[in-house]
Amino acid sequence: MVTRREAALRLDIPLEMATRHDLPSRMSEAEFARIESNPPGWLLQSRANRTGKKPVWVQLTCDVCGFTEAARPKKWWPAFSYLSCDHHGYDELPDPAPGLSRREVDGIGSRFVGIVDETH
Repeated sequence: MVTRREAALRLDIPLEMATRHDLPSRMSEAEFARIESNPPGWLLQSRANRTGKKPVWVQLTCDVCGFTEAARPKKWWPAFSYLSCDHHGYDELPDPAPGLSRREVDGIGSRFVGIVDETH
């Protein structure tokens, strides 16, 4: 069975769009394959409107333990030097390079902290 969230990921559309266009909360692989092989008009239009400048989904991976999750990127996210789960400590990541300072960005995905190394 394919969940609505998984279908949104695989179709590269926002979860909100999948809900708005009544994709079922669960569907079989065959039902999903039919949507992929014969996309409805709204999905064709969505793909035609895509510029490719901003991804719909990104894969977040902890640089300490390797845990991954897919998330919708936010405009306010800076370029991260590292990502770690919120329960990992600073000492589990490499030290910043000489001349760089480090700051944390909370609220990345469901459980990540973004680490940004930047010049003073």
